[in-house]
Amino acid sequence: MSVPVFSQDRLMQVLLKPQVSEKATYIVEKNNQIIFRVMQDATKAEIRAAVELMWKSQKIEVIGVQVANVKGKEKRFGRFMGSRSNWKKAYVSIKSGQEINFSEIAQVEDK
Repeated sequence: MSVPVFSQDRLMQVLLKPQVSEKATYIVEKNNQIIFRVMQDATKAEIRAAVELMWKSQKIEVIGVQVANVKGKEKRFGRFMGSRSNWKKAYVSIKSGQEINFSEIAQVEDK
């Protein structure tokens, strides 16, 4: 199987932000998976390449990627009904013994 080639600009936009919640923390501890919000049109291969590119200095190896589409909630705005937008969530499994350091990326963005 050949490795697909993606543009670096596209890969830098695929991961929107890490999902921080009690459930996400539990999954990190139990399954060694990190949860990210990703672009609606992102593929599993793009997500894998984006994670490996962002943490290239830490030599993170992605074992697998699972994707879930999350439906936006119905919300009431006064007497009108509206809804939040749908979004996509990616569960990224990394090799056991490895850990992603988010503070490293924050330092790069500050410069």
